[in-house]
Amino acid sequence: MGDLIIQFSDWIWGTPLLILLMGGGFFMLLYTGFIPFRGLRHAMKVVGGKYDDPNAQGDITSLQALSSAIAATVGLGNISGVALAIGMGGPGAIFWMWVSAFVGMATKFVTCTLAIMYRGKDSSGHVQGGPMYVIEEGMGKKWKFLSVIFCVAGIMGLLAIFQANQLTEVLRVVLLQPMGLDWGQPTRWIIGIVMMLLVALVILGGIQRIAAVASRLVPFMVTMYFICVFIILFKNLAEVPEMLKFIIYDAFSGNAVLGGAVGQVIIIGARRAAFSNEAGIGTAPMVHGASKTNEPVREGLIAMLGPFIDTIVVCTLTALVIMVTGVWKTGEMDGVLLTLSAFEQGLPGVGKYCLLFAVLVFALSTMFTYSYYGHKCFNYLFGAGKADYYNYFYLVTIVAGAVTSLTVVMSFVDGMYAIMAFPTMISALYLAPKVKAETKAYFTRMKNLDKE
Repeated sequence: MGDLIIQFSDWIWGTPLLILLMGGGFFMLLYTGFIPFRGLRHAMKVVGGKYDDPNAQGDITSLQALSSAIAATVGLGNISGVALAIGMGGPGAIFWMWVSAFVGMATKFVTCTLAIMYRGKDSSGHVQGGPMYVIEEGMGKKWKFLSVIFCVAGIMGLLAIFQANQLTEVLRVVLLQPMGLDWGQPTRWIIGIVMMLLVALVILGGIQRIAAVASRLVPFMVTMYFICVFIILFKNLAEVPEMLKFIIYDAFSGNAVLGGAVGQVIIIGARRAAFSNEAGIGTAPMVHGASKTNEPVREGLIAMLGPFIDTIVVCTLTALVIMVTGVWKTGEMDGVLLTLSAFEQGLPGVGKYCLLFAVLVFALSTMFTYSYYGHKCFNYLFGAGKADYYNYFYLVTIVAGAVTSLTVVMSFVDGMYAIMAFPTMISALYLAPKVKAETKAYFTRMKNLDKE
C-alpha cells in the first residue's frame, strides 16, 4: 500500500501539474500587472488594520485570517520541507522554491480575491468561502464536479499526519532517547495520543478559537525561530554569500545530488514550495474567505504576503542554516532530523532544544488550522449538521501520522495536494478576468479616497 501511494504521488506530480502551477502562476503574475510588487506597500497598510470594517460580513479579521493561513504554512514545511528538498534535490531545489513563491504570490492574490467575490452559503445559511464555492458560484453548477473533487481530496489531504510524524521524531530524538524512555513504536502511539488530546482542546472550539490561538502563537514562534537562525548565520556570516551563489548555480546544474537532472530538481522545488506555501492548492482561500471584509482585492493583497513570508524569508533562512553548518552533505534525508543536526551544530548544547520548541509550536499551530480546512470540505459535501464529525476523524488520524513512516506520509499528502490543485487553478484561470476588472476598480477607488 505504501509503495502504491509513493508511485501515485510521483506520477501525479509530473509535467502537467508543474505547468499548471508554475505556468498558471506566471500567467497570473503577468495578467495582474505584477501585483506582488506594485501592491506590496498597500498590502502592508491593510494588514496594519487601516481599512478594517467591523460591520463587514465574515467570522474573523483579515489579520487573523493571515495569521491562521501562515500558521498552516509557516510550520514544518519550512523546517522539514526545506530539509527534504535539499536532501532529495540538492541546494538548487531552493532556487525553484523561490521561483514558485513569486509566482505563488500572484496565484494567492487571485484565488483569495475570488474567495471573497464568490462566497457561498452552507446548508445552515452561514457564509463560506473557498475554491468549492468559487467554482459553484463563479463558474456555475455545471462545474460542481470540480468542487466535489477538491473537497474529497481536501478531506483526505488536509490532515495533520506529516506534522504528527515529524513532531514525534523530534520528541523521541531530543527528549526521550537521551533519558532512555524511547520504546520504539509504543512511544509513537503514546505521543500521538497526547498530541490528539492537545489539538482537540482547540479545534473543537471552531474557527474563532483556532484564529485566536493562531494569531497569538504565530508572531511569537516566528520571532523565536528567527532569533535562533540569525545567531547561527551570524556565526557563519562569511559563508552566507557563497551559499546563496551555490543555490543559484546548483539550480541549473543539478550536480550535487542528481547528476545533472535539472528537471527533477525543479519538480522537487515546486513540490516542496507547494507544501510550504500552498499557493494554488486552495487552502488559504478557505480561511481568507471567512474574513470580515467586503473588499475582495484587499483580502487578496493580504493573502499574497503569505508565500513571501513563508518561502522567500523563512525557507531561505532554514536552507542557509542547513548549508552553512555543512550537515546537508551527510546524506540525511529524514526531514526534521537534518534541520535538527544543523541547529545542534550551529548552537551546541541548546540548538536542539530551541528547534524542539519551535517544532512543537509550529506543528501544533498547523494542526489547529488544518482541521478547519478539512471541516469546510466536509461541510460542503455532507452539510453543516454533519461537519463536526470530521473533527473526530481528523483527531484519530493524528495518531496514525505519528506511527507511520515519513516517506508514505509525505507522498500521501503530496498526492492529495496535487488533486486539489487542478480544480483550484482551473477556476482561478477561468475567472482571472473578473479579478483583473475588480482590481482596477479597487485601486481607482483607493486613489480617489487618498485625494479626499
